[in-house]
Amino acid sequence: MAYENILFERDGAVAILKVNRPKSLNALNPATVKEISMCIDEVRQDSSIRCLIVTGEGDRAFVAGADISAMVNMTAPEGHAFSEHGLGVFRKLETLPIPVIAAVNGFALGGGTELALACDLIIAADKAKFGQPEINLGIIPGFGGTQRLARRIGLPRARELIYSGDTIDAETAARYGIANKVVPLADLMNEAKALAQKLATKPPIALQQAKAAINAGIDMDLDNGSRFENQAFALTFATEDKKEGMTAFLEKRPAQFTGR
Repeated sequence: MAYENILFERDGAVAILKVNRPKSLNALNPATVKEISMCIDEVRQDSSIRCLIVTGEGDRAFVAGADISAMVNMTAPEGHAFSEHGLGVFRKLETLPIPVIAAVNGFALGGGTELALACDLIIAADKAKFGQPEINLGIIPGFGGTQRLARRIGLPRARELIYSGDTIDAETAARYGIANKVVPLADLMNEAKALAQKLATKPPIALQQAKAAINAGIDMDLDNGSRFENQAFALTFATEDKKEGMTAFLEKRPAQFTGR
């Protein structure tokens, strides 16, 4: 499928979605959000894709936020629709049954931080910047920032960042728990691809169930979360990959997982 605002490429079992509006620091306008949604649908329908990397074109920005020029004259109903669309698309990304890695190459502000937070893992370049500066524009995060940031780093830190609109560097983001790892910019995509290739070798159904259990359990009490895990655990015992993984372990050889 041809896109105007994003690039989509394959590297074996790994796919890469790249926001491609470098002149606008990869800012998210409605058309770009729509294309991200279409790309996520394309990924979901291709069972040969085992991991997705999300990044930004160029070396300045991952996504510098929502496009202010597209929002400045929006009415409240239009703002509601824009937020509703973004929330739906980022939720669609979050619930992909495969691991999703954000490779944050520069500014990840507003919608950029929100896009990264909708991914499973975040690898940040040492020059990356994170923040929810919406308060400085007279608005609040609208693509999930008030919800995912608090769940990821806790209420006190999330309140501080959202209320102040401050920007933090990559090392601070890692210390807060936003980024999993910080690497030199020149190494970013190699690091992201290496991790993606590693995850792509894991049993797909087990990965899917692990992701589902983590995502569901975060909003459950421990007893209900444990019951969800129990069902997901049992489901993996019905797979050929479970038999292969355990047999390979006993035979002291690498497992060959097929996704069945």
